[in-house]
Amino acid sequence: MTPLIVLTLVLMWQCVLTGYAYTLAGNAADEGVRAGTAATPGERQGACQQAGLEDLSAAWKGGAEVSCTTGGGYVQADVSLKVPVLFPGSVDFPLTVHGHAGAVEEAKH
Repeated sequence: MTPLIVLTLVLMWQCVLTGYAYTLAGNAADEGVRAGTAATPGERQGACQQAGLEDLSAAWKGGAEVSCTTGGGYVQADVSLKVPVLFPGSVDFPLTVHGHAGAVEEAKH
């Protein structure tokens, strides 16, 4: 019975990590877009990417990818994170979660 209980706990923990990865990816995309909309047009791309990675810990940054696009008065950020096996910073599953956000550029006067 003990191995079954341990296996159940490990699977539940893995589900929690997967959900947390989705939360981190969505938050990183939101932060990237927020920084991108507030930056000057020449700095939007860099500000968006930097803000998208800023709040991620080192263990999550390793497999993180942030791409930002601007155009037509709109800023979009896409963040991809690898889902770790049991704890961040270890081996990753071949599963990648994605976060996406978009916002209208702020007017500069």
